Amino acid sequence: MTSRQALTLYVNELFSSIQGESTRAGLPCGFIRLAGCNLRCAWCDTSHAFEDGRDMTVAEILAAVKQWGLPLVEITGGEPLAQPGCVSLARALLAAGYTTLVETNGSLPVAVLPEKVIRILDIKCPGSGMNDRMHWPNVEALTARDEVKFVLAHRADYDYAMETMRRYSLADRGIAALLSPVPNRLDAQQLAAWMLEDSVSARLQLQLHKHIWPPDMRGV
Repeated sequence: MTSRQALTLYVNELFSSIQGESTRAGLPCGFIRLAGCNLRCAWCDTSHAFEDGRDMTVAEILAAVKQWGLPLVEITGGEPLAQPGCVSLARALLAAGYTTLVETNGSLPVAVLPEKVIRILDIKCPGSGMNDRMHWPNVEALTARDEVKFVLAHRADYDYAMETMRRYSLADRGIAALLSPVPNRLDAQQLAAWMLEDSVSARLQLQLHKHIWPPDMRGV
């Protein structure tokens, strides 16, 4: 890793909004969306981040984050860990006192991140078309501060999520699990019914920001 790779990132967008997902949904949060992704999920809603962006140094990003005046910041993508500089950025945010979340697609090792980062691991289900790209040691490396997310397109995805939760003993390890239905593919009421029937130790997650603003609106 060169010093330029570590200190410069390709950024798709920076914005402050209401956190729409995770156990911190509803909280004001600053977002750093890095450009580029190594996966192509069938239901992806951030394809604009695949290529569009601009180079920014860690110092420039920190200056923008400071203007928001928010204690909670998330690094997302795209796939943030596809950029080596993500680690330097996360370390700098922690050093500046921010509660730092990193949402990752699970295909790249999360062990490179600083210990105090809250890792939100998107475990790919079959409906994404990318479940064979998972780096499964990531799940074993999670701690009770971290979270996992399953985006579900149908019943087969739900069953896959249940089996994964059991296999890795997520509930026993105190790791929050979130089940998120793909809009217009899986009805939230149906997902709720399955969860109630199975007494699932997980949360049903709807994308709160898409209920506040138009679903296709960027920068929110």
